[in-house]
Amino acid sequence: MTLLEKYKGIRQRTEDICAPLQTEDYVVQPVADVSPPKWHIGHTTWFFETFLLKEHLKGYKEYNPDYNYVFNSYYETVGARVIRTDRGNLSRPTVKDVYSYRLYVDEAMTSFLSNHASGDLKDIIILGFNHEEQHQELLYTDIKYILGHNPLFPAYSSDTNVLEKQTSKNAFVSVENGLYEIGYTGEGFCFDNELSRHQVYLREYKISTALVSNEEYLEFILAGGYKDFRYWHAEGWDWVKTNNVQSPMYWHLFDGHWYHYTLKGLQPVDEKGTLNHISFYEASAYAAWKGMRLPTEFEWEAAAPHFNWGQRWEWTESAYLPYPGFAKAPGAIGEYNGKFMVNQKVLRGASQVTSPQHGRITYRNFFHPHLRWQYTGIRLAQ
Repeated sequence: MTLLEKYKGIRQRTEDICAPLQTEDYVVQPVADVSPPKWHIGHTTWFFETFLLKEHLKGYKEYNPDYNYVFNSYYETVGARVIRTDRGNLSRPTVKDVYSYRLYVDEAMTSFLSNHASGDLKDIIILGFNHEEQHQELLYTDIKYILGHNPLFPAYSSDTNVLEKQTSKNAFVSVENGLYEIGYTGEGFCFDNELSRHQVYLREYKISTALVSNEEYLEFILAGGYKDFRYWHAEGWDWVKTNNVQSPMYWHLFDGHWYHYTLKGLQPVDEKGTLNHISFYEASAYAAWKGMRLPTEFEWEAAAPHFNWGQRWEWTESAYLPYPGFAKAPGAIGEYNGKFMVNQKVLRGASQVTSPQHGRITYRNFFHPHLRWQYTGIRLAQ
């Protein structure tokens, strides 16, 4: 597959994800961490315009200079931007305008990729592909949050193929103590935070072959887990009390029965299904209640060949920190991952809405401990 073919396929997938939306759905921002779908459409377009077309396509005319301010996310090197919490206030540019912008850039990128597909630029092009694929996952989860917090609980699509997978039969596998190689190796693409490959020493441990199910987590709820401070970090306990948290995100108790919002709308909770949409605080508290713990990201990576993963992003006990030898790239591209290596926890695996090719054993996702709008679950260790 050529770079141009891959580009077109990725861009089309983004638009396919947004196809079920109504115009009004594109502009909503219920909370700071959720961006309006319109903004994702514009931002991923801005990325290609800013880092490829404006710098490397001779004669390229910027679509609209104001869009650099509107669609820049966090790149200080590139200039000022609309603050994240105000993305939902952007009634203009309209959805129609943003799609016109996208078409304009796609036409220019078609010309660009027909003539610039080698050397150093190829690395930036492929980074752009992977960047948009990351936003495809965010589109799914942001859309779910937008619709799932609408009091009517409207379905995103009645025929979506994003399913609530069943958990496999649980067991614990033992992993011997010793030195293990951690980090990406190979010829394909990886993000800079997966480098460099290095050794870590691990003591013997056991890790579950299955993720925690809804039924298992319901036992924690019914046992008063959200009311007993003993299982929680102090910060997590403050979070529970301040936000009156009593169940995973999207769970609702109606007439004694649990329901949860899915992309197909409000559905009864399948007790055998895989638990998801929980915070690190909840994951850690549940593990403590079970007399166990969460695995570190290194334990997870070393054990991953022994179990099926990819159903849910899995919280680990590890803080998001640079690997030995990590170095940020020069310029704006260097702001991609390194600047976020503080006050966040690492998640491993993938989810039902993760884009193809992003489910690597070495992939390091990361979020603040209170966030749970992603498809996040629990794997226990001891």
